[in-house]
Amino acid sequence: MGRILAIDYGLKRTGLAVTDTLQMIANGLATVPTTELLAYLSTYIIKENVETIVIGLPKQMNNQPSESMKYIDAFAAVLKKNFLNIKIAFYDERFTSVLAHKAMLDGGLKKKKRQNKELVDEISAVIILQSYLENIKYQKL
Repeated sequence: MGRILAIDYGLKRTGLAVTDTLQMIANGLATVPTTELLAYLSTYIIKENVETIVIGLPKQMNNQPSESMKYIDAFAAVLKKNFLNIKIAFYDERFTSVLAHKAMLDGGLKKKKRQNKELVDEISAVIILQSYLENIKYQKL
């Protein structure tokens, strides 16, 4: 079974998370400058067996796509072109930043660490991935 990789895409930097090989646990992988993202993914995918890439789907509260969706659609098209054998999926990312901050607070991180935007992006990717995994699990029931 291949890994599932989640992407919390941003214009400046992008948070990444990945599952274990059994696709049971979501772990933070990295936060990468978006300009370096494709190169990072290419290198990572050569080393690891990635089966699916899940991209956070930005929606507004009324369930409509946010303005950043045009960037994510373009990015997803590049992924599909470069990684032909990997499934590309989308998953709702609403509230992931809020949940990431709450997780950091609950985890006892000091204020300076909680202000680390790179860490927030990586934790957001973990939340997207864990939610995706739980959704898959419940669909199978």
